[in-house]
Amino acid sequence: MKAVKLIIVLVSLMISISCHEDNLMGIKNANVDQYIASLKSGKYDALELPEFTYLDIPALLAYRNETQKISNFPRNGISSYYQRDCTLSLYVLWTIESIRAVAISSKCLIGRFPSQNPLLEKSDYSELFLDTNESNGIASKAYYDWWVNNMRKDFNEFKNIDPLKNTVYKWH
Repeated sequence: MKAVKLIIVLVSLMISISCHEDNLMGIKNANVDQYIASLKSGKYDALELPEFTYLDIPALLAYRNETQKISNFPRNGISSYYQRDCTLSLYVLWTIESIRAVAISSKCLIGRFPSQNPLLEKSDYSELFLDTNESNGIASKAYYDWWVNNMRKDFNEFKNIDPLKNTVYKWH
């Protein structure tokens, strides 16, 4: 009985800490530079991705080739796969995918998470959990080209275009 009470107290404490106003304000009012700096320093403590919009995509794309590994980042709680670390470049692309997924009300969204993990996999499922220089480079180019080829249009005109459509990859 004491163990059950302890669990209830711990869960309540975790909920109250994660719902603290500063954390919520940090997500809603974060800018890209603060977000990247906190990911790089391992100090990003929110449980969700920031509420960025398509206006933030150019600033995010500036970090699309960053090879630094990060280990303190929001993870999708429904995934049974625990991802210990991730390259910053892949996490940035996943953040951009989150912006696109929110804009199109994707059925894959869980909160603001656009997929289970910030990992690529082959569309034919022949390779899973990819975070390699090759896969990241192809995804980085795909997102960059998607943005550059469409940025003069209204976002509503191209938000439904999957940047990875012409690659062999998809989000896990």
